[in-house]
Amino acid sequence: MKDHQLRALIHVAERGSIRAAAKAAHLSQSALTKALRELEEDVGAELLVRSYQGVEFTPAGQALLSRARLAAATLERAREEIRQIQGGAGSRIAVAATPMVAVTALPAIWQEFRRSQPKAELTLSDGLLTSVIPGLVEGLLDFAVAVADPGALPDEVLFEPLALVEGWVAARTDHPLAQARNWAELADAQWVLNLSAGSQGMRLLGWMRETGCEPSGPIVRCTSPTLMSEMMRRTDLIGFCPKPLMEDALYGAGLLRLQVAPLPPPMPLGLLRLRNVPLSPAARPLAELFAHRLGAGRRAHRG
Repeated sequence: MKDHQLRALIHVAERGSIRAAAKAAHLSQSALTKALRELEEDVGAELLVRSYQGVEFTPAGQALLSRARLAAATLERAREEIRQIQGGAGSRIAVAATPMVAVTALPAIWQEFRRSQPKAELTLSDGLLTSVIPGLVEGLLDFAVAVADPGALPDEVLFEPLALVEGWVAARTDHPLAQARNWAELADAQWVLNLSAGSQGMRLLGWMRETGCEPSGPIVRCTSPTLMSEMMRRTDLIGFCPKPLMEDALYGAGLLRLQVAPLPPPMPLGLLRLRNVPLSPAARPLAELFAHRLGAGRRAHRG
């Protein structure tokens, strides 16, 4: 299994066809096809299915593609580290962070990081687990900071808990159920929740089922905090938001905490990265800044 063969596989995934992949790799179609065939012979499995519609990956091809992307990203990080050692240009760091972190700690973290690494290139993305897990596994992210259920994460992802985050039931300020005090009053409420694996919404739904408070109607599934908050402000949909977000003057504008009790246990906020894959010299101090700001004393974000 050679580097050029794995890169050929990645090019096909990115371009969708042998022809486009060969052009991107500056190879002839025959040379790229040969590299793919040699790779299939090496692993002993068919990786691609070719048809008039293009190229599709087999299950074996998908599995190898994920590891190939991680290998390519790891090698690129090594090149960046060497460039740094030799006095080259600044490094690149890719981080995903939950919106709650963006409103509580990220601005101060960025300013401190910029002072220590002024030439580093920082890429930020939303810390939703649906994109965080593939991003980590494929080497597209150095690390992520997110609320997650550690038990729902794949084995290759290491979770370092930093704090506990309480969730609040929330709705628009003039919601008909604004005075609700118990779950029975929310029996017919309409909900908008992030139900991705390991999310606070999924934890809430499981807790509601266990306690006999499960919603009677369909739930609007939403993975965008912005869309969720806007739907809550402009409709009768009820949501479940991290306490720090609700307490933020901008995000929480027009929203009201419903004083229902009891509430499900808080969830851990933590730093996620690949197990047994060390952070780069540039990413390590940034991760330490997040850990220091968010995990000092392992304090809980609870009222």
